[in-house]
Amino acid sequence: MFDIYPLKFEPILKTVIWGGSRIKRLKNLPNAGDNIGESWELSGVPGRESIVNNGIYAGRNIKSLLSEFGKDIVGEFVYSQFGNTFPLLVKFIDAAKDLSIQVHPGDDIAKQMHDSFGKTELWYILNAEKGAVLYSGFSVKTNEIEFRKQIESGNVMSHLNRFYPQKGDIFFLPAGRVHGIGAGNFLIEIQQASDVTYRIYDFDRVDKDGKKRELHTDMALDAIDYDEYHDYKNHLELEQEGEVLIKKCDKFTSSLLRIERPTTLPIKSTGSFRILICYHGNAELIYGREKRTEYLSSCETVLLPYSMENIEIRPMGKDVEFVSVVVE
Repeated sequence: MFDIYPLKFEPILKTVIWGGSRIKRLKNLPNAGDNIGESWELSGVPGRESIVNNGIYAGRNIKSLLSEFGKDIVGEFVYSQFGNTFPLLVKFIDAAKDLSIQVHPGDDIAKQMHDSFGKTELWYILNAEKGAVLYSGFSVKTNEIEFRKQIESGNVMSHLNRFYPQKGDIFFLPAGRVHGIGAGNFLIEIQQASDVTYRIYDFDRVDKDGKKRELHTDMALDAIDYDEYHDYKNHLELEQEGEVLIKKCDKFTSSLLRIERPTTLPIKSTGSFRILICYHGNAELIYGREKRTEYLSSCETVLLPYSMENIEIRPMGKDVEFVSVVVE
């Protein structure tokens, strides 16, 4: 029988050439090293699944738990679609320097080329330094032949939409959309459980060994969506208590949740598990008939299993704010 409780996971920290110091500081990890660009909070990426770090299941990874308690954790619908693979990857990203300009393939290409999910993702901006930039989609009409010329001539940046983000900005990035995160951005990323990236342009920089990172031009050109859109950015900050939808797509549904007083949050009635990514404040999570308690701090993430009917959230202070994610 599955012991129902909020599951917390050991963060998977990624040291990269563009990483910063915010994740290390906000998570209070003084021995974590430098240039941490990503904290994988909850990963279903095959071979890099998250490991539980609390309760009776501490030390087991999410794939192992799904193989034994799949429907209890993710619900019958999600389990019927994905089996023992957890379908999402949730991250904090701290860009002290520019990330590459890149694109991710959709499900069909990713399955054919990498036996992987595609990679549709969403960014929620937690902080952006003055002058920080994000890139999403094309600023001019283009096609595969024309964009190849821009890549080969080093003129990629002139074809991209440039945004100057603020806290609370939302960028939805379906697979196939060219994008890039500029220096000075700190954000939450929600995505399919895939780590397939096609690098298009890397600012001609070199690694510690003096070598340029590999580009994936041909694969990128095949994966890019060249259509023009008008919904690259939205903005949402909660000024009062409640839950507000961020984005619903066929891969996940995300919302913002602000709680100012003890509040009961439904789980099972959504038909899905629920992920809470805490980005402001601290909370007590009260659950079960015995009224057991789990604590959640800012910059932490928790998975609330489907079989948990509901959970009471008690702010430890004025309020607490989360990004919430379900799969419907």
